[in-house]
Amino acid sequence: MENKTTIPLKKHANYLNRAVILVRLLVGLTFVFSGFVKAVDPLGSSYKFADYLNVLGLDFLLPTTLFAAVVLAAFEFWLGVSLITGYRIKQSIILLNLFMVFMTPLALWISISNPVSNCGCFGDAIKLTNWQTFYKNVVMSGFTVFLFINRCKLTPLFSKHTQGLVSLYTLLFIVGVSWISHEYLPIVDFRPYKIGNNITKMMSVPEDAQTEQYENIFVYAKDGVEKEFTLENYPEGDSSWTFVRREDKLISKGYVPPINDFSIELNGSDITQEVLQDSSYTFLLISPRLENASDEEIDRINEIYDYCVKFGYRFYCLTASPQSVIDEWSADTGAEYPFAITDEIPLKTIIRSNPGLVLLKKGAILRKWPHTLLPETEMSDMPLDQTKWGKEDNMLSGTKVSLFAGAFIVPLILLFIIERIIGWCVRMYRNRHNKKEKQSPDNPEIEEII
Repeated sequence: MENKTTIPLKKHANYLNRAVILVRLLVGLTFVFSGFVKAVDPLGSSYKFADYLNVLGLDFLLPTTLFAAVVLAAFEFWLGVSLITGYRIKQSIILLNLFMVFMTPLALWISISNPVSNCGCFGDAIKLTNWQTFYKNVVMSGFTVFLFINRCKLTPLFSKHTQGLVSLYTLLFIVGVSWISHEYLPIVDFRPYKIGNNITKMMSVPEDAQTEQYENIFVYAKDGVEKEFTLENYPEGDSSWTFVRREDKLISKGYVPPINDFSIELNGSDITQEVLQDSSYTFLLISPRLENASDEEIDRINEIYDYCVKFGYRFYCLTASPQSVIDEWSADTGAEYPFAITDEIPLKTIIRSNPGLVLLKKGAILRKWPHTLLPETEMSDMPLDQTKWGKEDNMLSGTKVSLFAGAFIVPLILLFIIERIIGWCVRMYRNRHNKKEKQSPDNPEIEEII
C-alpha cells in the first residue's frame, strides 16, 4: 500500500516539474525573441553599440559594431533555442547563467549612469527604460538560477545524433536573417517610418494629449547658502534672502509624437510640409552620410531621377553631409537632383540603407528600396500610378514573420516527427527480435522448460 506521506511529495514533484517546464519556455522564448528582433535590424543594433562606444571613449572599436550586433543576436537566439530543444542542456544552462551574470551588473551601471536612454535589448520592437531593463534582468537571473538548480529535470527534445544538426541549423538560420535584413532592409520594421505609416500623422499631437508640466523653482541665498523655494513658500518681503536664479523643473512629461525630429531644409528654407502635403509622388534618396554611401547603383538612381523629371515627380536627396561632400558626390556621380539637409538620426531611422530610396504620397510611405534592390527602369515608359511601384507594398510584417517562423520551425517539427517514427520502428523491431529469440528451440530457457 502506498504511504500517505508520499502523496504530497508526488504532488510537490509534479508542481516543480511543471514550473521547470514553464520557466524553461519563458526564458527560452525571451532569448529567441530578443535575438530575432536584433537580427532583423543589425544596423539598428550597431548604431546602439556605437552610442555606447562613443560614451565610453572607445571610438577605435566603431568598425566592429556591425559584427558585434550580428554575433550578439545569433548568440541570444541560439541560446534560447538550445534551452527549449535541450541541446547540451547543462552547458547551455551554464552559458545562460554566465550571460546574465555579465548583463545584470551592466544593466545596473547603465541605469545609474544613463549613458543612453534606451539600452536596445529588444531593439525597436519593445522600448524599455534602463531601469525597466535592469529589473527584467534581475527576474531573468532568478529564473536562470532556478533552471540551474533543477537542470537534472531538463530533458532534450532531440536525440544526441541530431542535436548538433539542430544547433548548426539554428545558427545558420539566424545569421541568414541578419544578412538578408542588412542587404535588403529589415524583414520586420518596428520603426515609425515603416511602410503604410503617414509621416504627417505620426508627427501630429492629439488635441487632448497631455502637455509637459513644470514647477517654478526659485533659488535664494542667505549667508552664502543657497536654498530652493516654490511659489508657495518663497521668502517674499524677507530682505535677508537674495534672489539667485529661477529654474523650471519638469514634473511630468507630455505626449511626444512617434516622429518629432523630421524636417527638410532646401537652400535655407523649410520645405517639410510642402513635401508631405504633395498629393503626387515624391522620391526621397536617403543618405545620412554621403561620404559613406555606396555608389554601385548610381546609374540606376540617376535614371530614376530622369524618370521623375519626365513625369513631374519630386525627387530630393536627404543628407546630413556638409556642402563640400555634396559637391564631391555630385561631381563623382553626375547627380543633377537637388540635395536637402535633414538631421542624421532620423535619416538613419527612416531606412537601413545608405543610400536608400523612399516613395511618398501625401506624407504616406508607400515603398522602400535599398540601394541593392532599386526598382526596374522599365517603369519609365508609364506614369507611376500605372505600375506596381506606385502602389503601397502590402506585404505585412506579420506575414513576413510568419514565413520566416515557418521556415525555421517546420523543419524542426519534421525532424522531431521523423525521429519519433524511427525510434518507434527500432523499438518494434527489437521487441519482435527479442520475442523470436525467446521462442527459438535453441534458446536455453526454452530447452530447460522442455
